[in-house]
Amino acid sequence: MKKLIMVYTSMTGNTEEIANAIAEGIQEEGIDLEVKEVLDADAKELEECDGILLGAYTWGDGELPDDFLDFYDDMDGLDLSGKKAAVFGSCDSNYEKYGAAVDILIDKLKEIGADVILEGLKIELAPTNEEREKCKNFGKQFVQGVLKTEEV
Repeated sequence: MKKLIMVYTSMTGNTEEIANAIAEGIQEEGIDLEVKEVLDADAKELEECDGILLGAYTWGDGELPDDFLDFYDDMDGLDLSGKKAAVFGSCDSNYEKYGAAVDILIDKLKEIGADVILEGLKIELAPTNEEREKCKNFGKQFVQGVLKTEEV
């Protein structure tokens, strides 16, 4: 069975709502998912998983949140070759760099060898009911992308 992990951070609860909806979609596919807040996670755990989901809101002028910085730095030197990955986050269109944290994490995952299989999911602030469905579908698509490698 494939091992999936989700590591995220949320300050206002928006990214947590997105994470929960994605997790719900994954669980509806019958797949177990380990969910951790970034401060409780160790970057080395990513190497033990087949599928990796990272989630963060964008802070300031387009940066990762402070509580994600150590984890991000600890990702240096990991080898995620063969691992499937995707990134999500809450965004705020009042800022010039919309959802930049999602892009930063995608770039890092690619840099250390992960196969980013979905376009980054960026949700404006808290997800609406329609966006919650989009998040659930994101989770389901992620599972399909991870399982697809078994068919090859």
